[in-house]
Amino acid sequence: MIFENVELHNVAEVTRCDGQSGVRLQRVPEEVRLKLNAAAQMRMLQPDGAEIRFLFDGPACRVTLSSEDQTRVTVFHGPFDGRQRFLIGKEARTIEISQPVFLDQLDGKYTEKMFFSPRVVRLILGGPQRAPVWFHGIQGEKVRPPEPGELPRQRYLVYGTSITHGFDAEGPHLTYVAQTARFLRADLINLGVGGAAHCEPELADYIATRSDWDFASLELSVNMLGFTLEEFYQRVGYFVNRVAGANTGRPVLCITLYPFFLDFGVVPPGLQCQATPEEYRQALRDIVAACPCPNVHLVEGPEILREMTNLTCDLIHPGDYGMMEMARHLTEKWQSLASRKH
Repeated sequence: MIFENVELHNVAEVTRCDGQSGVRLQRVPEEVRLKLNAAAQMRMLQPDGAEIRFLFDGPACRVTLSSEDQTRVTVFHGPFDGRQRFLIGKEARTIEISQPVFLDQLDGKYTEKMFFSPRVVRLILGGPQRAPVWFHGIQGEKVRPPEPGELPRQRYLVYGTSITHGFDAEGPHLTYVAQTARFLRADLINLGVGGAAHCEPELADYIATRSDWDFASLELSVNMLGFTLEEFYQRVGYFVNRVAGANTGRPVLCITLYPFFLDFGVVPPGLQCQATPEEYRQALRDIVAACPCPNVHLVEGPEILREMTNLTCDLIHPGDYGMMEMARHLTEKWQSLASRKH
C-alpha cells in the first residue's frame, strides 16, 4: 500500500491509536485479524517480511520508527544488502539512510536486468527481534514510493507456521521463503503466523480475494497437531479449495509437514497430538487429490527439508543452513512446475 510518500509492502492496513504520533503497520486488515485465533491476532501485528520502500535524492534521508518492544530493521538497496542494521524500541528513533555511492556508478547494462532497482531503499522489518512497528514519518529530498518498473514483476504469497513466518533465521531476508522469492525474482508477501497457523476460513477468504499475488505456497500445518484428522481435513480442505479456486491461473503449492521431533521419536512432555505426523501428511495428500482446481500441487515437506542436522536444537525450526536447503529445494519445485507448463 502507498502511505503518504512511501510504499508499505506486505502491509494491508495502518491503524492509529490514542497517544501515538505515528501509524501501526499490520499484515492483514483489522476486521480479518480479529477473526483469527488469539495467537494469530498477535502474530499478524508482527511485521516480519513487511518493508518500508522509497526513493530519494540527495546524500541521505531520515526515517522515524518505534516498536512496542524491539524490532530489527535491515536495510537493502534494491537487491543489494546495505550492511546497515538498526534496533528500534519503544522510544521513537530516527535512522539515517545514505545513498550508496558505488551503486550510482553502475552502468545501465547491469541495473536494467535487476528485479529490483538498486535505487529503491528497502527497510525490511522483523527477524530475530520482532514486535509491532509504528511509522512516524520520513524526511528527505524528493522522497517518493517506487514505481512498478522498479519492483519485481511477480508476487509470491506464503502462509504457514513459524517456519514460514521466519523464526530462527538470522534476518528476515534469510528465511527460506525470502530466499525462494529472490531465486524466483519475485516479491514476497509473507503471511506466516508463528505457532498459530490454524487455517481459519476467514483468512482463506481474505487471501483468495486478494488480486496482488501471482503464485502461492501454503505450509499446512504443524500448528494443528491438536486438531483431529476430521477437523484438519475440514479446515485445510476449505483453505486449499478457497485460495486455489478463486483464480485457477495462479499456481498454489500445498506443503505437508516438514520433518520435526516426532518424526525422530522425540516426544516432549505434555504434548498432545490427535494423530501422527504421517496421518496429517496423508490428509493433505487426500485434500489435494480431491481438489478439482488444476492449479493445486502437492509438495512433500520432507523433500524440502531433507537433512535433520539443518534444524536447530529444538528439532522443529530450521537454522540458517536449513533455510538455505529449503529455499534451494522449493525453488527447484517451482522451476519444475514452470517448465512443465511450457
